[in-house]
Amino acid sequence: MAESNTGAMVISALIIGSSIVAGSFLVRTSVDRTGDEVNALKTAIESASRAGPPSRDAAARERIDPNRRYTVNTKDAPVRGDPDAKIAVVEFSDFQCPYCSRSVDTLNQIAQTYGNRVRIVFKHMPLGMHAKAPAAHAAAEAAHRQGEFWPMHDKIFANQTQMSPEKYREYAREIGLDLKRFDRDVADSAVKERIDADAAEAARLGVNGTPAFFVNGRYLKGAVPFEEIKALLDEDLGKAKG
Repeated sequence: MAESNTGAMVISALIIGSSIVAGSFLVRTSVDRTGDEVNALKTAIESASRAGPPSRDAAARERIDPNRRYTVNTKDAPVRGDPDAKIAVVEFSDFQCPYCSRSVDTLNQIAQTYGNRVRIVFKHMPLGMHAKAPAAHAAAEAAHRQGEFWPMHDKIFANQTQMSPEKYREYAREIGLDLKRFDRDVADSAVKERIDADAAEAARLGVNGTPAFFVNGRYLKGAVPFEEIKALLDEDLGKAKG
């Protein structure tokens, strides 16, 4: 009888032990799962926090209309061609953007084809992802103060893999700028304010990438081929003749 009781106790102990182990496993699994869910939720919250609230310009980007004629401020901006030409091609550009580099040929084709009938206007839009862009834009704007924006523009784009303040100063020397004035202007807060103002205007217009063209006020996104810009220019020049 004692042996029977002992056996029963052993079996009971084993059952209880198994139950405890199983219970511990279930609790641990539940805790682990809950921990994973909490971590996932935490990650999602942190990502949303970093992203911040939706941009106030998001709606503007959705509404941008290629058939509408937008008004772009070109006062004191670098101009290629006749500054008084009624028809303008305005480009928002980033010196570190590879697509903007490709657009240099398009600008040259516009200048060669239309001469002084069309003015080409440059607007600054250094993108946040391009760490080297701000210094390049400052150098170009400093060159603009000495009437040599386009030579600096061309040199920076032609050597896009060698972007540095030292290079820009080298280009300034090559194109005959007053280096002391150039150095002073590059560091001038008004130059940065000018660049920031252009970028802010781009945001208000709904531009969210470079290059962006406004052909006599009509918006074209990206490194569009010359023929696409030409079609709009020919249409407007034809109307101007009429």
